[in-house]
Amino acid sequence: MSTMLRKLQEKDVSGMLEWMHDERVARNFRFDFLSMTEEKALDFINNSFNDENQHFAIVDESDNYLGTISLKNISATDNNAEYAIVLMHKHWGKGFAQKATEELLQYAFQTLHLHRVYLNVLAENLRANNFYKKCGFTFEGTFKDHLRITAWGGGYKDLNWYAVMQ
Repeated sequence: MSTMLRKLQEKDVSGMLEWMHDERVARNFRFDFLSMTEEKALDFINNSFNDENQHFAIVDESDNYLGTISLKNISATDNNAEYAIVLMHKHWGKGFAQKATEELLQYAFQTLHLHRVYLNVLAENLRANNFYKKCGFTFEGTFKDHLRITAWGGGYKDLNWYAVMQ
């Protein structure tokens, strides 16, 4: 199966809500996705693509939504952007995320002419940390006790930072 990226569409809302309401996925994020409503998700989709934030659907060859991949906080001044990705749990481990990441980075460097793409991830999310290294991101450091999360048992969490440069 192959993947491709396209702008998010209203038809993607059910797939987005599926991962947002899946504790196995949502617990890896600092935001409370479990309370996301269809109305809020549609609002996100309708405002998902501009000069500062560009969110794409990861889809298969039949245009079925698999997840979302993003460039956020795009800075024309600094020529950088923040990367983010999420896949529906049923699509984990099948190579979709790596292919989508390769496509997004190509777009970031060749189309947007960015110099640097960075990300942050919970240090305890070992699966994601290993994935980012596999995709060519370089570990830059850890912010200790940087986030205070109230869900999932909460507490202060360390945040790892990675980047890839052209």
